[in-house]
Amino acid sequence: MNREQETLYTVALTRIGHFTPAAMSELYRRAGSATAVMENRTDLQSIMPDIAPRIAEAFRDTSEAMRRAQAEIEYDNDNGIRILTMNDEDYPRRLSECPDAPLALFYKGSASLNPLHAVCMVGTRRCTAYGQDIVRRFCADLRAMCHDVLIVSGLAYGVDINVHRQALANGFDTVAVLAHGLDTLYPPRHRDTADKMLHQGGLLTEYTTCTNADKMNFVRRNRIVAGISDACIVVESAEHGGSLITARIAQDYHRDVFAFPGAVVSEYSQGCNNLIRDNAASLIASARDFVSAMGWQDDSKIRQARQSGIERQMFPELSTEEQSVVDALKKANDLQIGHLTVRTGLAVPQLTATLFTLEMKGVVKMMAGGCYHLLA
Repeated sequence: MNREQETLYTVALTRIGHFTPAAMSELYRRAGSATAVMENRTDLQSIMPDIAPRIAEAFRDTSEAMRRAQAEIEYDNDNGIRILTMNDEDYPRRLSECPDAPLALFYKGSASLNPLHAVCMVGTRRCTAYGQDIVRRFCADLRAMCHDVLIVSGLAYGVDINVHRQALANGFDTVAVLAHGLDTLYPPRHRDTADKMLHQGGLLTEYTTCTNADKMNFVRRNRIVAGISDACIVVESAEHGGSLITARIAQDYHRDVFAFPGAVVSEYSQGCNNLIRDNAASLIASARDFVSAMGWQDDSKIRQARQSGIERQMFPELSTEEQSVVDALKKANDLQIGHLTVRTGLAVPQLTATLFTLEMKGVVKMMAGGCYHLLA
């Protein structure tokens, strides 16, 4: 299959079937590729006998969709945006299991969309001090128990932006799912955080450039927030808050849903309390509750063992140079190469090679800003 042609056809399909993502996804899955769909566009009933007349009609003239797709690809290539189609290895495998998964995603960032663990945290745009404290404590405590976790939210005001900022502060990769194309950013006030996320996470959308942040786009993007995650956590929500939509979709996708309880008189805890009352979400009060419920305890046990020195025996024997780096990071973690050179006395070429070996052994990890973090 011609990859460039497949990408072009896939982007064109997103233009043609933007009004029925689930039906277009089903057509794509039955055909096996966007190329097969386009090559049979005059006889789509041979692929999908029950295809809706509205969809078949949309394929009568694909010239405008093809033109827009070509322009999109050129823009994305010029601006460091990756186009992920459902046949790509880097497409989020969790999302691909969902019946209405987007045929194409547009991604700008550094994080893998297929991490060991992924969790979305959502909530009200009117986040209270209580909600901010929940997010802060949760991210800090989770960091002490699990390292390889992608934290997902929507970059909106309130809970979302607090989630991204605390994820960054605690060394997690964090991805924002946007309701518009990557040629703009909404809200613009969050540009600084979004820029940091490009190096420690990323920005993800199903929308092509020149797509405005319309109200319905926010509703539709919720399925991606839920779909790329193992679990959904609602931090704070009013009785009819938008985050409840994400929680419902997550439940429909057979994801685990959790909610932090709040005071019965608190307006922005009503949604969470109702989810718990209706057995639509499990009550959690801490990151430990969440890790236990998800069965991620092994990560916690490994971390504790490493902290106590037990896990060290499981690592390969360390060379003198490797041990000097580990010792330096034990004294002051998250150091850049310049500081490590001073502390270890190793020349930069030798230090670089040593750090690479330690990464391969799973002892250190390079974080944002070129800092090296000791995992063991």
